[in-house]
Amino acid sequence: MAYGIVSALVGIAAFVWPFAATYAATVTIGAVVFISGVFSIAAGIFAGGHESRLYAILFGVISVIAGAIMVLEPMTGAISLTLLVTVWLAVRGALEIYWGLRMRRRRGLMIALGVINLLLAAFILATVPWSALTLPGFILGISFLFGGITAIAAAWDHRSGASAFAMPG
Repeated sequence: MAYGIVSALVGIAAFVWPFAATYAATVTIGAVVFISGVFSIAAGIFAGGHESRLYAILFGVISVIAGAIMVLEPMTGAISLTLLVTVWLAVRGALEIYWGLRMRRRRGLMIALGVINLLLAAFILATVPWSALTLPGFILGISFLFGGITAIAAAWDHRSGASAFAMPG
């Protein structure tokens, strides 16, 4: 229950202070990418005769560079994260329209979803770099808020006698 409450409060805080949440998310993701890069380099160096040593080392170097940029230049990292979300929305929207045209049922809903995702991608792209100041923070806020609500609901059910996170059976 406490985890859910704290998570929901962090989510709300991310909506109230989206710039700070974006900064925190960018630096945290950058640190994780940097550390994973260091481990990838180490794995490549100490892997012995393993055939993917060069891949591990190159992937590690790229990860260390990307992580360092995100930690040392959080605004650049936030723009990169925002552009990644934009590309994801655009590709998803195009695929939804394509599949919606092929569907027999719920065709209109799938096409509408695709159009909405394309419009969101266009809006974000049109507002970069300003959208980069807040979008990662809002995404983080949504995740924490709904994760917290889910944990609170599960804890509430558990208090009522149900198993925590029980599966229907």
